[in-house]
Amino acid sequence: MNIILFGPPGAGKGTQAKRLVSQRGWVQLSTGDMLRDARKAGTELGNKVAAIMDRGDLVSDEIVIALIDERLPEAEAAGGAIFDGFPRTVPQAESLDHLLDGRGSQIDRVVRLAVDEKELIKRVEKRAAEEGRADDTVEAFKVRLKAYNDQTAPLIPFYTGQNKLVEVDGMGAMDEISARIARALDA
Repeated sequence: MNIILFGPPGAGKGTQAKRLVSQRGWVQLSTGDMLRDARKAGTELGNKVAAIMDRGDLVSDEIVIALIDERLPEAEAAGGAIFDGFPRTVPQAESLDHLLDGRGSQIDRVVRLAVDEKELIKRVEKRAAEEGRADDTVEAFKVRLKAYNDQTAPLIPFYTGQNKLVEVDGMGAMDEISARIARALDA
């Protein structure tokens, strides 16, 4: 099963994806993690990614799709992928559908985590303090949140039209949210 965890930055997609990896054995394809790994590598691409992320801008579709394509065989062997942070736009969703279709696969479910934006700012501040992530400043977060709201909103009708979108309340305790996601996936 291939799923997308969809929601604004700081909504808990990464946390919930890790729980699904543990519970179901699927592979988490976190574009944020992949981009941070590229940044740490110090390669030419990694340095380019670092500059983009430090501004709070989004990395190009070509870079992200190439990173995902490299990891798909691992996900296929595990029985499924959890797409975390991708797609963010309709063209990305179309590219992902095309990529998966070429491999005889598809997105089975899109779980949208609904959260309060004020709570997101608190989460980002806490995550920045705990993890020391340079890309988690409040200023960079606000840029990413605006980009999410501007660019990602069209994914709602895109996936609703494919009858794949389910909305899950992303507020509350992690265990409660995990249980809601499990119900949405198993429905």
